[in-house]
Amino acid sequence: MEIIQQLVNGISLGSIYALIALGYTMVYGIVKLINFAHGDVFMIGAFAGFYSISVLHIGFFPALLIAMAFCALFGVLIERIAYKPLRNATRIAALITAIGVSLFIEYGTIYIRGAQPEAYPKDVLPASELHFGSITISSQSLMILGVSLVLMAILQFIVHRTKIGKAMRAVSHDTEAAKLMGINVDRTISATFAIGSALAGAAGVIFGTYYTKIEPLMGIIPGLKAFVAAVLGGIGIIPGAMAGGLVLGIVEALVSASGFSLWRDGAAFIILILILIFRPSGLFGKNVREKV
Repeated sequence: MEIIQQLVNGISLGSIYALIALGYTMVYGIVKLINFAHGDVFMIGAFAGFYSISVLHIGFFPALLIAMAFCALFGVLIERIAYKPLRNATRIAALITAIGVSLFIEYGTIYIRGAQPEAYPKDVLPASELHFGSITISSQSLMILGVSLVLMAILQFIVHRTKIGKAMRAVSHDTEAAKLMGINVDRTISATFAIGSALAGAAGVIFGTYYTKIEPLMGIIPGLKAFVAAVLGGIGIIPGAMAGGLVLGIVEALVSASGFSLWRDGAAFIILILILIFRPSGLFGKNVREKV
């Protein structure tokens, strides 16, 4: 029964990683860029949700929507200022810029508001417990999982059923052909950043309500773990990011339950090393031969 308890905890944590990983994988699928500033968008979302709840005195769901909208705008701003001028630059130039943007957001936040952590109010979500025999599941865990699954389902609907989703898939497949077909590539890329950043913002609010404490450097480790989740599932593949996040969360929960809680973070990077050695394309990816 203990293992079922840990699986529930792992799925709740993994759903947060999955939401962040979706942003990584969407951006990579469209512009082949690893946006290392994405973890910091997650942090900005956590603070946007916190200030919405503590200053505006609103509930969890309105705060979630405000944080998502704010992060969507923030993501588009990052893309327009930092990444758009480098559209035709080398991969390494874009990667270095992404790291620079990440550091700028982190230390800009510290400069503006200070480095002190904040704590989400404990009554943001009802904190009741459900008992199934010896298994105890908090209502917060179920709420977090439910919200994450709804957001993932909405994303799948956008990608497969809407005009902008079809444009995103076209640009991902062949940018030049998409341009010739009349698709506005710049607008499509901006929309991709907006959607990915909105999901990261939602993950930030969920993380804040679940773990309470937030601070300006909180995005570093979850951001890196979400990147591991994206690589694990197959970077550029949306269902892969979801599955990778859930697998990573479950592995972390099981490692902690086994008495190796100090190895929790290490487990994620051991998985990254193993996946790069034995299956570089990820669980859902396919090896594609490139003509030279």
